[in-house]
Amino acid sequence: MALKAVDLFQAYHDDMLPREGGWIVTSFFDPNSTYSKYEVVAYSGVKGIFLNEEGMTFQSDGNKLFVLVEPPSYPKKQVEPYIRDTKQQIPHRFSELNTYTTKNQIRVLVSKEPVMTYSSFTITTPHGLDFSILFYNLEDVYDTIDDFFQKTFNREGGIPRTDARNASKLVVEGLKKFTIW
Repeated sequence: MALKAVDLFQAYHDDMLPREGGWIVTSFFDPNSTYSKYEVVAYSGVKGIFLNEEGMTFQSDGNKLFVLVEPPSYPKKQVEPYIRDTKQQIPHRFSELNTYTTKNQIRVLVSKEPVMTYSSFTITTPHGLDFSILFYNLEDVYDTIDDFFQKTFNREGGIPRTDARNASKLVVEGLKKFTIW
């Protein structure tokens, strides 16, 4: 069975990063709540990859999709995501996001359309509970990422399983719009 996913920074150190392309999911968790932010990046045709003070920079075009998970108690629900504090910010207005509200009132917001990054992008070094995972671009990559988000939404976000499944489908629908391939 082929390896489907691995920690991004470990893959770099083990020289296991595919230059032809892959998928990277980076999470950012709020240490005081279940608020979380995810960035999903697909890349292809890498010219170079290097570590710097901020994280890992890919000299490559990429597509990005952003996901927010907001608990019912999140105090800035009405603030447009593009003007929130840096750690909770994504480059979208509410009108540019699909919103799924769970039965326990957690909101999952997902980019309607991917964002194109030209020439390079940086994956920030994870701190605390945050992580970056590389998904290999295999035949079943959408199923693998879907399964990952279902479990993460349920375990880390406190989203009931049925709602986690539905919210994850929104993410995968967005990923299928990527044009990088």
